[in-house]
Amino acid sequence: MAGRRVVVFPSSAELGPVLAQLVKSRADKAISARGRFTLGLSGGSLVSILGKELLALPELDCSKWVVGFCDERLVSFDDPESTYGLYKNQLFSKINIPASGILTIDPSLPVKECAEDYTCKLKEAFPGDHFPVFDILLLGMGPDGHTCSLFPDHPLLEETQKIVAPISDSPKPPPQRVTMTFPVVNSAHCVAFVSTGGSKAPVLKEVLEGKEGPALPAARVVPTVGELFWLIDDPAAASLTIQVERPGSEVKL
Repeated sequence: MAGRRVVVFPSSAELGPVLAQLVKSRADKAISARGRFTLGLSGGSLVSILGKELLALPELDCSKWVVGFCDERLVSFDDPESTYGLYKNQLFSKINIPASGILTIDPSLPVKECAEDYTCKLKEAFPGDHFPVFDILLLGMGPDGHTCSLFPDHPLLEETQKIVAPISDSPKPPPQRVTMTFPVVNSAHCVAFVSTGGSKAPVLKEVLEGKEGPALPAARVVPTVGELFWLIDDPAAASLTIQVERPGSEVKL
């Protein structure tokens, strides 16, 4: 792993533009090296941040982007719980990403078949990779330490073979979801967590500094060879005692 960087911003308003620049810089690098850019998205506050800040970038060209989802709720695309639906409204409809570059679940399928179908889509998009290797995955973290739809004390934390796993007993509604597994997450070239707000402070301390007991799901994100960023705001960082970066007006990620 290239090392973990914990970068603290005064608020999410300062964090957003830096996240957008991180995505763009990794996109430029990937397209130059491999002819395309692969991005894995999570829901929650990331939708509005990216919808605002990516669209604010000058001359953003998404024609060579391939986008997947780190997890997705098994609901119709017009349901307010659909991560794809939210991104479609706030981002995809406003950029020049081709429809073929957006990898979505088939919400008409039962959850197990939905996970298998999404696995096939990822295998087609990443031929030759045992586990898909995304250029960057953007992750959030719940107040219980979950990330993707990988929850504390759940059997899926130990999954080592599947690319995408079904979950029908999510402790957070809706109960039926599909999620990338840790082998996929930890294969990425770059993983960036975004965590903001004072409600995240206690769990963030445990994830970033915890020494005792079983690791929370977010603490198990340790890319094998890739970069790991934690982009957080002052309220979320309130309990941390580890050394962090506090960027000035210019920050290079």
